[in-house]
Amino acid sequence: MRNGIVYSIVVPLYNEELVIDESYKRLKKVMDSTKENYEIIFVNDGSRDKTREKAEIICRNDERIKLINFSRNFGHQAAITAGMDLAYGDAVVVIDADLQDPPEVILKMIEKWKEGYEVVYGKRVKREGETFFKKVTAKIYYRLLKSMTSVDIPVDTGDFRLIDRKVCDSLVSLPEKNRYVRGLVSWVGYKQTSVEFIRQERFAGDTKYPLKKMIKLAFDGITSLSYKPLVFAGYFGGAAFLIGMILMITVIIRDLIKKTEILNLGLILATNIMMFGFMLGCIGIMGQYIGRIFDESKGRPIYIIDSTINYKRADKRYEISS
Repeated sequence: MRNGIVYSIVVPLYNEELVIDESYKRLKKVMDSTKENYEIIFVNDGSRDKTREKAEIICRNDERIKLINFSRNFGHQAAITAGMDLAYGDAVVVIDADLQDPPEVILKMIEKWKEGYEVVYGKRVKREGETFFKKVTAKIYYRLLKSMTSVDIPVDTGDFRLIDRKVCDSLVSLPEKNRYVRGLVSWVGYKQTSVEFIRQERFAGDTKYPLKKMIKLAFDGITSLSYKPLVFAGYFGGAAFLIGMILMITVIIRDLIKKTEILNLGLILATNIMMFGFMLGCIGIMGQYIGRIFDESKGRPIYIIDSTINYKRADKRYEISS
């Protein structure tokens, strides 16, 4: 146990001025009920509203609340990573500030952890306040990802979970830049289980995961855990080549028999468009992998800390100020 802290609650923040006070109250109530020492780590991911000011006020009034301010917006996964890097607890819980994941579920996770489980993830049995499109696409994506990887990634789960200290240390040691934390937690292994809950409607404000960010997160998940898209790209290329060869042979035989002119222009254009579509799709898939290799090769940090509150010393990996 480091600094006597049993639980570290990591809460990423991005423009959460409307929910941060309520989130703090509910988390504090839940964690106080454990009668054990804890810390709540707010990670301000370059918020542009009054999130930072409100978080600083909370930290001044409660020394168990810590704040990490990024120099700019680095993304949700980077914020989770920073919280894990600077967490002291024997168990680390990741939860968003929007209260869609009920803080009260943490108590059930703690029970499972005390039974000996080293990863306890929240499994959504129902998603309230979300569009039909988001529900369907999320369901399809999680099952697609599970089918494409050799890692057993639980479906219908997000980043809301509890991990043991040794799991956290294993994640901290991973150097990847384009991180897909929920996938990495499955990749490192250890004894895992779930607790079911109903995901609530967002308490206030707008979602911080619009379609563009959801697509990037999906690509990060697939490319970090599976090379099957590259295999599929090879299949697509081979299929396009085979189709082209069959059409060419068919045209030659037909022209020899009927002694006619070259193939209909419309069919030629359609065939070319189909083949170019396959080729460009394959190039796009390979580009996703190459782009991530490029990011890794630059060796830049996952995030940069501007300042912190209620930290007493420098962390092992990143220099921080108190």
